[in-house]
Amino acid sequence: MSTVPECIVAKHAGLRTLGISIVTDMCLPDSLEPVDLPKILEVAAIGGERLSQLIPEVLKKLK
Repeated sequence: MSTVPECIVAKHAGLRTLGISIVTDMCLPDSLEPVDLPKILEVAAIGGERLSQLIPEVLKKLK
């Protein structure tokens, strides 16, 4: 949830940035559901696995 403020600070410090987030719960106001922590953790794990494959490829292109 702090991705944007951290990117603003990095930009201010002159750093190149790339923000990546994993959305684990859409939290749609019209269809709210009780928090299902196991489901959120499962989605985070799937996203983490995908990012572990994506990030090295992105870094290769930035060099």
